[in-house]
Amino acid sequence: MIRALAPFIPLWRRHWLRLAIGVALAILTLLSSIGLLTLSGWFLAGASLAGFAGIYSFNYMLPAAGVRGAAITRTASRYFERLVSHDGTFRVLQHLRVFTFTRLLPLSPGGLSRFRQGDLLNRLVADVDTLDHLYLRVISPLLGAFVVIMVVTFGLSFLDIGLAFTLGAILLLVLLAMPPVFWHLGRPAGISITQQRANYRLGLVRYLQGQAELHIYGALTHARQQLDTTEQRWHDAQQTQANLTGLSQAVLIAMTGFTITLMLWLSAGGVGGDTSPGALIALMVFCSLAAFEALAPVAGAFLHLGQVTASAERLNEVINTTPSVHFPVAQKALSAGDIDLQDVSFTYPGQPAPVLRSLDMHITAGQRVAILGKTGCGKSTLLQLLTRAWDADSGRITFGGTALAQWDEASLRAATSVVSQRVVLFSASLRDNLLLAQPQASDEQLSAVLEQTGLGKLLTSGEGLNAWMGDGGRLLSGGELRRLSIARALLHNGSLLLLDEPTEGLDAETERHILDLLAETTAGKTVIMVTHRLQRLEQLDQILVMEQGRIIEQGNHAELISKQGRYWSFQQRFTL
Repeated sequence: MIRALAPFIPLWRRHWLRLAIGVALAILTLLSSIGLLTLSGWFLAGASLAGFAGIYSFNYMLPAAGVRGAAITRTASRYFERLVSHDGTFRVLQHLRVFTFTRLLPLSPGGLSRFRQGDLLNRLVADVDTLDHLYLRVISPLLGAFVVIMVVTFGLSFLDIGLAFTLGAILLLVLLAMPPVFWHLGRPAGISITQQRANYRLGLVRYLQGQAELHIYGALTHARQQLDTTEQRWHDAQQTQANLTGLSQAVLIAMTGFTITLMLWLSAGGVGGDTSPGALIALMVFCSLAAFEALAPVAGAFLHLGQVTASAERLNEVINTTPSVHFPVAQKALSAGDIDLQDVSFTYPGQPAPVLRSLDMHITAGQRVAILGKTGCGKSTLLQLLTRAWDADSGRITFGGTALAQWDEASLRAATSVVSQRVVLFSASLRDNLLLAQPQASDEQLSAVLEQTGLGKLLTSGEGLNAWMGDGGRLLSGGELRRLSIARALLHNGSLLLLDEPTEGLDAETERHILDLLAETTAGKTVIMVTHRLQRLEQLDQILVMEQGRIIEQGNHAELISKQGRYWSFQQRFTL
């Protein structure tokens, strides 16, 4: 348990003063409640014993003022305790999310491949939220109860040391015995709640996203049954924890009744050496009753510790994952140029066969190059190595004469523009969808690049660049998404442009438009285009044909046609 929570303890220490004030206010609230009930019980008992005759001999004013003061103190301290404790907890959760995200970001994209997207979201949101139980339901109640027990025992010892230590010993025994017992009983249910909650939310996302396929293939009922089964397991775990919570409260109530009966029996013989029964009996009994209020949240606190530990372990799986790529911290003055790959090999983690095998390649700065090959030959993997989504297992990659591993991330990203096969349209304004590529771009620049890429019609609506895109707004066709990706690349203006299947899924006319647009807008840039389409390749400087992770042919269109090799056979099938 301690090992799972250890990485997060420094985040709590960061706000130790605020959290300590919260604990102090919680203790003051408990002591005020105990004082209020104890003083009220003694006051009523003393007033009844004094009767009408004691109207002149019994001091009614001082106890009444004490009761009112305790009530006001309890109300004020409870309010400020909630205010300070929750504020401190929310601040810790804020830093915890930032801390988790800073550990998550360097894993992208290679290190994140072992996690499912829905599961990552659940860890970042639900599991982080669960960690607030550590302070609100475990640390604060335990510290508060311990201090209250010490204060009550010390205070009552001035009246009767024997009764004080008896009550203190019982309270301390309950404090030390019940949490470990219910931690052991509740741990399996807590772990199950955390796991089934994650499984249910992941299954629900899949169920909603796959509605079309589930309807088409008649699998909707089966998928719903699987979701219902997961939900039932989640409910069963919650029911088990609720039953244990009820059991802990029942045990605490039984201990309260036993202690009150014992204290009444012991104090019946006198309090503080006074053998005659008096109002102090009521004081002892009511103090015992009120003191157990401090233990009320303690028994159930450790039931939630199973959830806290399980959530911490799930978060540790993310933050302890080693990034597959490390960038140097110090920025150097680097410039783009030729790209060289020497004896580069790469195998995806957990896969038996390499994707790239002893690959050699040279691209001169300013060249426009196409990489052809069947699906799975390593084309897209090569682009991922150039962007350092992964690092090669062996060999050497240089960019502008500098090893790629020596480029700091900011410089590499600034020098590289990417048009990916999967274009994301964010639910935001058209302006925001473009500014992510160049945050300093003016509205005039954004409008110009939209016109340049054939998306000027998006500006014809009354909202212009403020038009909302994505969910709840305007959706784009496949061709429009490709043009949007090119517009982003042009705004980014990197010297190296990487194109991953830029015309995949497009009709012939749109494909020609896209390729013409690229030819017009990439003059002077180094362009590497991964494709298995053969349109307009004669306009490129170099064509590389890959097969099983190796380059088997290399040259321009005319040279490769004259060789009548693999590229020639591709062209023959294409023309047919």
